[in-house]
Amino acid sequence: MIDVATLVEQAREGRPRAVARLITLVENAAPQLREAMAALAPYTGQAYTVGLTGSPGVGKSTSTSALVSAYRRLGKRVGVLAVDPSSPFSGGALLGDRVRMQDHATDPEVFIRSMATRGHLGGLSWAAPQALRVLDAAGCEVILVETVGVGQSEVEVAAQADTAVVLLAPGMGDGIQAAKAGILEIGDVFVVNKADRDGADATARELNHMLGLGEAREAGDWRPPIVKTVAARGEGVDEVVEALEKHRAWLEEHGELAARRRRRAAQEIEAIALAELRARIGDLSGDRLLAGLAERVATGTLDAYGAADELVAGLTTG
Repeated sequence: MIDVATLVEQAREGRPRAVARLITLVENAAPQLREAMAALAPYTGQAYTVGLTGSPGVGKSTSTSALVSAYRRLGKRVGVLAVDPSSPFSGGALLGDRVRMQDHATDPEVFIRSMATRGHLGGLSWAAPQALRVLDAAGCEVILVETVGVGQSEVEVAAQADTAVVLLAPGMGDGIQAAKAGILEIGDVFVVNKADRDGADATARELNHMLGLGEAREAGDWRPPIVKTVAARGEGVDEVVEALEKHRAWLEEHGELAARRRRRAAQEIEAIALAELRARIGDLSGDRLLAGLAERVATGTLDAYGAADELVAGLTTG
């Protein structure tokens, strides 16, 4: 039997094992999850969440690790949520967090967790919002969310982060790919990693040009900066942190930080409600109501929209 109150208390003290167990409750949608989230809620809303996204091969994991080091030098407690491709066999994460971030594995002020997307096309696990709340309540001042990087669908990172960082690298056609994927619109800070390679300046210029072709900005609007880094050597990483802090200050000054978090909460509530409805519909798969509606639609005596309305009415009154 899981003692949720004790688990929450231990997580608040920053005990890694308790934090890990709470995130496991989230991933497994355990019966104790509702109790745990209710207990954690008063302690959330303090962490600054940074999402990192970009095409495979741009150095997201290396950049994430370098940012952890930079924030630790500033004395911050850091959480990392690395959302990985799912194993088609087990549903678990294919990439191991300790493999990529071994330098931080023994730091008690850093909590790193890999989560599987479990087939979710947005690049982020469906459980990510609740996992972020666990890390927030556990005292992480900065949470880095590293996404899979799967093309157009990676724009979902913007919905989970206070600040979205888009990483690119020279020689990969990333500028054009970024425009295709629509991530130019969601990027708050752009990072050209592997800047020691030929073409880094050209990539930065191309990116700057494409950003300039976007919507006209009014005075006081945020202009996404472009920072060049060599994350493997830690070069330019402090400049990325500086850009992140400037964006955070801008968000707070313009009330956008609170607005983003409200939008995030609304999406989280909607996702939970839809999941509950899907579960109820699943329970009805052999039910007379659904079977009867399906028969009427199949024979043309009822249209699918009318059937859906009757089904929803049945779910909400049942």
